[in-house]
Amino acid sequence: MGAGGRDFHNFNRCFRDNEAYRVIGFTAAQIPGLEGKVYPPELAGRLYPDGIPIYPENAISDLVKSHQVDLVVFAYSDVSHLTVGHKMSLVLAAGADFIILGPDKTMIPSRLPVLSICATRTGCGKSELTRKFCRLLITYGVRAIVIRHPMAYGDLARQAVQRFETREDLDRHHCTIEEREEYEPLISQNTIVYAGVDYAAILAAVEQENPDMIIWDGGNNDFPFYKSDLEVVVVDPLRLGTEVSYHPGETNLRRAQVVVINKVDSAAAPDLEQLKQVISETNPTAVVVMAASPYQVPRQDLIRGKKVLVIEDGPTLTHGGMAYGVGVIAAKSLGAAELVDPRAYAVGSMAEVFRAYPQMGHLLPAMGYSQTMIAEMEATIAAVEADVVLSATPIDLTELMTINKPVARLTYEIADLGTPGFKDILEMFFAQTGIKTTSPS
Repeated sequence: MGAGGRDFHNFNRCFRDNEAYRVIGFTAAQIPGLEGKVYPPELAGRLYPDGIPIYPENAISDLVKSHQVDLVVFAYSDVSHLTVGHKMSLVLAAGADFIILGPDKTMIPSRLPVLSICATRTGCGKSELTRKFCRLLITYGVRAIVIRHPMAYGDLARQAVQRFETREDLDRHHCTIEEREEYEPLISQNTIVYAGVDYAAILAAVEQENPDMIIWDGGNNDFPFYKSDLEVVVVDPLRLGTEVSYHPGETNLRRAQVVVINKVDSAAAPDLEQLKQVISETNPTAVVVMAASPYQVPRQDLIRGKKVLVIEDGPTLTHGGMAYGVGVIAAKSLGAAELVDPRAYAVGSMAEVFRAYPQMGHLLPAMGYSQTMIAEMEATIAAVEADVVLSATPIDLTELMTINKPVARLTYEIADLGTPGFKDILEMFFAQTGIKTTSPS
């Protein structure tokens, strides 16, 4: 049971070419368009010359019964413990065993030092932290390559190993909006990024480039695919309580050597104190770093007194469960006369997104898992009766679609507050792994 990431990795790691098992299929959740595809024979291995079918998750009970399935492996992330319990009950009621494979069976060792950056929920600020560490590493004369958690939206066989160094690579791999939001900010600061489907093959390709270290950029609050010398985990005080009530976010929190509390500038003081207490009780040996994500809007004059359509990062709002993001906060702070509700104007898949995630209000999630979705997002923006668009995504949407309104872009980057800070964490990592550095500039 998966979502095009952890499920494929677990299969590759534990079941591919394993004659003790016969895999009936995958089920798909969270990612539009994945069900109905086939995990291709090039990746499935010699036991599956026709590949392996990917079914809708709502077929799981029938699949268990009709194929007399013995074992169901739950393999996706950013879901509540209650949701996992319900999935387990569904499987048990159908008669099969239900398991979750853990880090020791699924992590791949590397000969290079590995620093992993994960989170307890989607949208905590993990990608910002990855970018920050990459910029700091340059000042130490340390060359890092980032390996990013999978986003299996396209041709699975062709994207088994993907390497991104230039913007042309994004076009060559037909990247979605969601992929571009992760890769483009990194390559713009001269960081090479790998991703794909086969993470053993990806690791082999990275090790051939012989960087000083690897940064694992974890997605969807999953735990790392590689054995890590240091596990850094970001938590979000704006979603207090989810750090110990979501899978596998709580696992990440309990494993972390370093916990970064982000969004300190937006959180209430009592919530911060409660979160610190939870961290202390859950993982008392972790080093805690306080951080903020201040935003910048260069064209603030476009916002004040205007009817504003706010566009926010899609995954944070959908399976991340947020009702709003930094774009909404900024629009209100900058004096917008009105935040326009786009739901009445939503076209096609955008209307479906609002039905599936009703917690979202006066904002538009950036959704672009396919060219069709991008076109429907463009049509929705065109129909909305607003004076201006405030775009709070990490990329310039005007490069992917035509927007018929003035666009103000919002950017934000993570910053540490006090001691210990991010440089302290990196220097701890260098001492632990023996990486040679130059003095930071």
